[in-house]
Amino acid sequence: MKRPSLIVTGAGGFVAGSVIREALLDWNVHAVSRGSAIAEDPHLHWHSMDIEDQSELKKLFETSQPTAIIHTAAMAGIDECEAQKDLAYQVNVAYTQRLAELAQKYSARFVFVSTDNVFDGETGPYSEDSKTAPVNYYGETKVLAEGVSLRTCANAVAARVCLVMGFPIIGGGNSFLMRMLPALESGEPLGVPDNEIRSPIDVVTLGRALLELAGHSQTGVLHLSGNERINRLDLVQRIASKLGFPDAKIQPFNPENLPGRADRPEELVLKNTLARHVLKTPMQDVDGALDIMLLDRPT
Repeated sequence: MKRPSLIVTGAGGFVAGSVIREALLDWNVHAVSRGSAIAEDPHLHWHSMDIEDQSELKKLFETSQPTAIIHTAAMAGIDECEAQKDLAYQVNVAYTQRLAELAQKYSARFVFVSTDNVFDGETGPYSEDSKTAPVNYYGETKVLAEGVSLRTCANAVAARVCLVMGFPIIGGGNSFLMRMLPALESGEPLGVPDNEIRSPIDVVTLGRALLELAGHSQTGVLHLSGNERINRLDLVQRIASKLGFPDAKIQPFNPENLPGRADRPEELVLKNTLARHVLKTPMQDVDGALDIMLLDRPT
């Protein structure tokens, strides 16, 4: 039986690595990244290219004939987006529109990965129909990209994602856990914001949910988050204990006065009621997510 074809952008990143591992069980995966191939599999086809190269992008769609696209590539650094707004717009909005146009042309499913930063943190917890009000430019670009995705491609879903935790599976990317692990292992003090409340999701559950959406009929906006509301400092303390560092020197840290730091909402909690209703992938509480996460702990 012929496998369906899946394009995954941002293939060298944290979230994409989880998607790719799950997808290789049933899909022919076309991984798009600026970097060279970081994994091998008979069903994995690596494309080292920039998605802004329109001719290469069109060629990719012609040759792969995708059933679905999961678009994880983004300029995701909040401070970086604030400092380089033109580039952030091109990467997060303009390139998303081009992908959505090609998805529509090839009658493909388009799964756009968005963010909880589309909200201001003042009136949560947030459902899919809550009014967006970003406080930073990264969030603004994601609101715009959600709009172009859903307007351009008839079979599109914008998956808003909360704080993602876990270990990289394929490649690296933006894993806050990997950034803090050296301090936990060495016993050095680790400063963590104590004023940020989130509803975190583990990267494995997220990868499974995004892949399920690639074969799903749900359109519009969907929230992918954990079942639990938790302060980021408390979360890191629970992670440290789970990893075997109960005496880690985790300290409250207020990053608001750091130079060049863009605004961040204090409380971003996403309701996942709709996801729990329409998806088979179970959303997790923090303990369940940590148990899943530990299975990929580097040895």
